[in-house]
Amino acid sequence: MLTLATATWGSAFIAGKYAVVSFEPATVAFLRFLGAAIILFPIMWTVEKNRPKRTKKDYLLFAILGLTGIAIYNICFFLASKHAPVIKSSLFIAANPILIVLLSSIFLKEKLTKNHIIGMVIALTGVSFIITEGDFASLIQLGFEPIDLILLGAVISWALYSVVGKVVLAKFSSISSTTYAVGFGTLFLLPFAIYETSWADIQSASLTAWLSIGHMSVFVTVISFVMYYYGIKEVGAAKSSIFINVMPLSAVIMATIILGETFTLFHAIGATFVIIGVYVAMRVKKDKTNKGNRLSTKKIGA
Repeated sequence: MLTLATATWGSAFIAGKYAVVSFEPATVAFLRFLGAAIILFPIMWTVEKNRPKRTKKDYLLFAILGLTGIAIYNICFFLASKHAPVIKSSLFIAANPILIVLLSSIFLKEKLTKNHIIGMVIALTGVSFIITEGDFASLIQLGFEPIDLILLGAVISWALYSVVGKVVLAKFSSISSTTYAVGFGTLFLLPFAIYETSWADIQSASLTAWLSIGHMSVFVTVISFVMYYYGIKEVGAAKSSIFINVMPLSAVIMATIILGETFTLFHAIGATFVIIGVYVAMRVKKDKTNKGNRLSTKKIGA
């Protein structure tokens, strides 16, 4: 589920490229989540009629989720789609698991294991290999640019979103958490969309841009966000974050199929590293679960 969710996020890189041709970044983000909100709220009201009672603290946490993972992250993401070099923006996004792991260990007290850290490093190495095509020196040649601060903002905001999301999931389901986060995020994005977009922009937007926004609303947001949140609830924020490394990998594969870009040996090697890294990181939980089951069986037998 986590693999499918993060792989679908990879398509946002391609859809975003098409969308920002017709609209400014904040407007793309607003339209994306407005469409998602229109879908999510009826679903939540239908399937979760007995939702836990919301308190002021809950609404504050929902607002933080909307501000970090919906508003700030997506403004930064679409700005990067329009202005940042792919090699640099992809690496920044791929660095998300590192910060999530650190914040999870500090604030959520999630235990970090040796295999977990090794898996994270292996997966991140694979992503770096894909993006740089084996030429890691090219990162140094790019140097520091103002867009780097925006990319750093994307990384920090998504890490906060994942960690706070774990707290919210202790009381609410993945559907409710995602829906309220999207609702607040859409409200935060509205002023930016009004400021930078005119009615003429909406009328002149291409069909491709609208289809791209629709894809991001339904598949990238509604379906994938719910699956990712459910994954956080099941295995924790730190382990779930490892799967973010699948996102740039899927983006490369989709670019090969949709945009006709060449799938190189570097992509194949990097993909192998990503798969191995995710397996190693999740192997820890599997081993411990099997061990716990064996111990439980012995106790029951006794």
